[in-house]
Amino acid sequence: MDRIRLVGGAPLEGTVRIGGAKNAALALMPVALLTDQTVRLTNVPDLADIRTMAALLEHMGVGVHLNGASTAAGRVVALDAGGLKETTAPYDLVRRMRASILVLGPLVARHGKARVSLPGGCAIGTRPVDLHLKALEALGAEIDLREGYVNARVDGRLKGARFAFSKVTVGGTENALMAAVLAEGETILENVAREPEIVDLGRCLQSMGAEIEGLGTSTLRIRGVESLGGTTHAVVPDRIETGTYALAAAITRGHLTLTGTRLDLVESLIDHLRRAGVRVARAEGGLEVDARGAPVVGVDVMTEPFPGFPTDMQAQWMALMATADGASMITESIFENRFMHVPELTRMGADINIHGGSAIVRGVRHLSGAPVMATDLRASVCLVLAGLAAEGETIVNRVYHLDRGYECLEAKLAACGASIERLSERGAAG
Repeated sequence: MDRIRLVGGAPLEGTVRIGGAKNAALALMPVALLTDQTVRLTNVPDLADIRTMAALLEHMGVGVHLNGASTAAGRVVALDAGGLKETTAPYDLVRRMRASILVLGPLVARHGKARVSLPGGCAIGTRPVDLHLKALEALGAEIDLREGYVNARVDGRLKGARFAFSKVTVGGTENALMAAVLAEGETILENVAREPEIVDLGRCLQSMGAEIEGLGTSTLRIRGVESLGGTTHAVVPDRIETGTYALAAAITRGHLTLTGTRLDLVESLIDHLRRAGVRVARAEGGLEVDARGAPVVGVDVMTEPFPGFPTDMQAQWMALMATADGASMITESIFENRFMHVPELTRMGADINIHGGSAIVRGVRHLSGAPVMATDLRASVCLVLAGLAAEGETIVNRVYHLDRGYECLEAKLAACGASIERLSERGAAG
């Protein structure tokens, strides 16, 4: 199993290109199940999760063509579901990645049936799919849970309906939206997620002929159509990758220019960074983060659905706060088990105490390099950030989590002055 070795202490300096959003691409790929024409996605990141979704779609009979290498516009993925032969998403594929559940809505909407294994993913707390299923039931699908599988079917077309989510859910919103675009009549979805990935999905569907109003708000109005066409669509920039590299600049007290991204995708994070003393400005094609010479101070955060502070940035923010002047309180309101990186940060000298759903972080003068173990995707990169700032050598184990969400992480950091390398099982540089 690969590991990452870092020797910290060097401020990062340079330019990092931000790729397409993993979470957006994973919702966009199942869109192909809604049409018999080709869906072509550009700016697709080259990640393990993308390959898992591609394998799942190929299992169903979708033609999947990924161009061989990343280009300036990211990878291009062409998807053709005209010859679909299977409506089952098996456990062996779904268990690798929670986003596999997103094939459920499109399969039921266009093909009238689906059998999808209950999903896996990072061990960061209970993330039930009950709201996905309730939304589909409101549209007329019959749902049956047996032997670890969701069995869904409908005679004819789904029917438009009004449905209010009892809790904001990104995946549930995506599944319901994809199902509703082919439902008969009008659907109104209330208390929906407002994340940029939802807006991106809606715009892709609109380009295929879907009739959707309210993107970016808490209410979506969808008028179902009988069929959708093909499209070419560019995946929105990855706001979590953007935020992670912004914090890499801050934690090393360095200076990075991030290209291929947009400031409006990370406004809450940028607001907190500026309050902490980090300079952030718009730059051509992206933004500039400058932490040189300015003391970084502790700033409290609470994770919230978009446009609030993202839960996927909580671990990285904690690493930064561990090096800040003063104390900060970090409150996690989305997932109950998302402090599993805390024991690993304390191994590196961080001063962190957990009280229920909050962590009190008191900044220390120096973190110290240590062997640490990653527990999930964002915890993995949190430990990399800590290693960039720490004195001495840090070895991050179980970095397969990183490969699910960060493309060319070591190369991007090394190009900006980091001492970082991947080690194979034998301990040689990879």
